Amino acid sequence: MIQVMQRWCVAMAVLAVIAAPSISQQTAAGSSTAVVTFTFDFPQSNPEHYSIAVDADGHARYECTAKLADDGDEQPYRAELQVSAPNRQRIFEWVRQAQYFAGKVDSGNRKLAFTGTKTLSYEDGQRSFTAKYNYSNLAAVQQLTALFQNMAGTLEYGRRLAYYHRYQKLALDEELKHMEAQARNAQLSEIQGVAPVLQEIVEDTSVINVVRARAKELIDMGNTAAAGR
Repeated sequence: MIQVMQRWCVAMAVLAVIAAPSISQQTAAGSSTAVVTFTFDFPQSNPEHYSIAVDADGHARYECTAKLADDGDEQPYRAELQVSAPNRQRIFEWVRQAQYFAGKVDSGNRKLAFTGTKTLSYEDGQRSFTAKYNYSNLAAVQQLTALFQNMAGTLEYGRRLAYYHRYQKLALDEELKHMEAQARNAQLSEIQGVAPVLQEIVEDTSVINVVRARAKELIDMGNTAAAGR
């Protein structure tokens, strides 16, 4: 009888060891990661709608429906990137300063020009708040808005550059000139997020050297900014 009990105990111990990883995986899977989402809606613009969601680990997802040509049809577009550590920290610090959007966010000033409907939301499993606004007097919300719009600007360049590189290479030079000018004026953020597209241009020997050089310069600018230098 003692031997039977001993064998039973050993069997249960083995089963516990085998089951332990499954239990820990379920716990990890059940945990909620904090996510901040910025949505922008502006009729007659291109894109008319887009959203950027950033989680606490810095993983970001960009989604929009936009045209590549004025006479073309709208097409869905999605991109993912890893937000640089400095900007990830800024985003969640500004969210904290804005009280996770639980209070009043819109200025309420109806005399201000309409600059698009903006929505900020925060969710972490314990809190879930959403706020719509045209303009906010809160400094933290202003900073978040500027950063997310700069990120969207970068990702829109990535979308267009990928198209031009495949179908209209002669348009690359002008597009990269505009991108470089905005980058130097601090109007773009997270340039490293479109580095794969830029790198494809750099490595394409059918593209003129000046264009490849612009793409390489933008990659270097993005790497420098991402490193916080």
